[in-house]
Formats: sequence, C-alpha cells, structure tokens
Amino acid sequence: MAGSSHGHTPAAWTGVTIAFIGFCVAGAFMVMDQPLGFWAGMVVVLLGGVVGWIMRAMGMGQPKNAHPVHQVTGDRAPARAEG
Repeated sequence: MAGSSHGHTPAAWTGVTIAFIGFCVAGAFMVMDQPLGFWAGMVVVLLGGVVGWIMRAMGMGQPKNAHPVHQVTGDRAPARAEG
C-alpha cells in the first residue's frame, strides 16, 4: 500500500499514543505486582480508543471511503497486460 495515508491522522496518532502509554503503565505495574496500577493502565488503554473515536467523530480522522482502494471511478480504462 505504498502512498497510502491510512491512519496518518490526528485522531489515529492521539488514540494510539494514549493507548501505548497505558500499555506501558500496565506492563510496568504488572512487573511490580501491583494489580491496581495494572488495571489503571488498562483503563488508559481503553481511554485511548475512546479519545480516537471521539476525535474521528469531530472530523479529525480519515473520512469514510477516503482510501484510494475504496474510490471507484468509471472514467478510467482497465489495466492491460503488455506482451
């Protein structure tokens, strides 16, 4: 998918960054054997998904069918094999 901009939006970057931080927090507290801290990190992971979804709903994500694979136009001829 060269040239694709899939996921390169403020909503995607923010959601993934928050989820990554939550994952790191949960992992650290799991190693320290602190269940409360682990579950707090898991809440942050879920928060990342919610924030990304809200930002996408606010228009900061990729619009539906914006991916080049999903765009179908009838003005181009099909590719032909040369040979």
